Amino acid sequence: MSEAFIVAAARSAGGRRNGRLSGWHPADLAAQVLNALLERTGADPALIEDVIMGCVSQIGEQSGNIARNAVLASRLPESVPATSVDRQCGSSQQALHFAAQAVMSGSMDCVIAAGVESMSRVPMGSPQVLPAEAGLGRYMSPVMQQRYPDGDFSQFLGAELMARKYRLTRDQLDAYALVSHQRAAAATRSGRFAGEILPVPARSAEAGALDEAHTVDEGIRLDASLAAIQGVRPLSEGGCISAAHASQVCDGASGVLVVNERGLQALGVAPLARVHHMSVMGHDPVIMLEAPIPATQRALQRAGLRLADIDLYEVNEAFASVPLAWLQALPADPARLNVHGGAIALGHPLGASGTRLMATLVHALHQRQARYGLQTMCEGGGMANVTIIERL
Repeated sequence: MSEAFIVAAARSAGGRRNGRLSGWHPADLAAQVLNALLERTGADPALIEDVIMGCVSQIGEQSGNIARNAVLASRLPESVPATSVDRQCGSSQQALHFAAQAVMSGSMDCVIAAGVESMSRVPMGSPQVLPAEAGLGRYMSPVMQQRYPDGDFSQFLGAELMARKYRLTRDQLDAYALVSHQRAAAATRSGRFAGEILPVPARSAEAGALDEAHTVDEGIRLDASLAAIQGVRPLSEGGCISAAHASQVCDGASGVLVVNERGLQALGVAPLARVHHMSVMGHDPVIMLEAPIPATQRALQRAGLRLADIDLYEVNEAFASVPLAWLQALPADPARLNVHGGAIALGHPLGASGTRLMATLVHALHQRQARYGLQTMCEGGGMANVTIIERL
């Protein structure tokens, strides 16, 4: 079987809600990333055999197969097909897995895995809320309700349940949120993100073109302080999770170009990383956010690696309780975790986050001359993807 190599990885800087990317139609924003992957490799657009794109809220401007619409808005020829993937927050990480499987099988040689989400233009929950308001029902079936009688699955409840189960204190959560902002700010100031971020023209929904490039993640609080984080009220009465511990609503797009040995020869480029392992696992949909823990344990076992072999970890910061519980359960080295900050500071553009984390991980491994990186993220419905890559 062939191997899968990442030869390019790029992302937009994150945009805050109604911020500097809110004026972009998501198909056009995603097309910017597709074009950037071609430019960074010098690839003939006709060599791309498929585009697999993660997107969670596939409604409105993100409906009608957003992946194909992004292709039609890009430099890629009409002959390039595309499909959209929804594995909730892991959508573009799953897109990477599908792309790697395609090139490893030999059925394709060059595939783009990408993700996009405009949470300003298509608010989170729209695919559930709008049909329900129109009388078209809800996603919980009668059989599901019998099995899970407590109602809707909630990420906010899941974050609280994680904090309780792993006995995480408010002080620990506050301290972690501060570190996320501090690491992201330090990475920005030192230029650590420069290689992965694709400059795109800033456009806001309210003001239109802003006549400058958007190159800095808009959610980072450069002046973050522990006192300010401590002052944010909990999301629920008697709870410990606050908005300061949660990933930020974000607009963004990201992508990676994945090839096999024939693809490397056709492109004439050197690989950045090899996909060493990929897996996905289902878990309890009520606590929901705990799946990365058993998924990581199983992935390491299947990959024949120990956690000590992994140089850097990217664990999506859906809420601070997720990476903190992951660190505690494995146990892992906090100095290797989310070394450039995470979604608490950088934002979580849902369907784009999987390949956003991968772009950060690939570049961070090269900057540190490290070997192995592991990425995992919790996903709606109680699932988690795990990807282990090796820097080349």
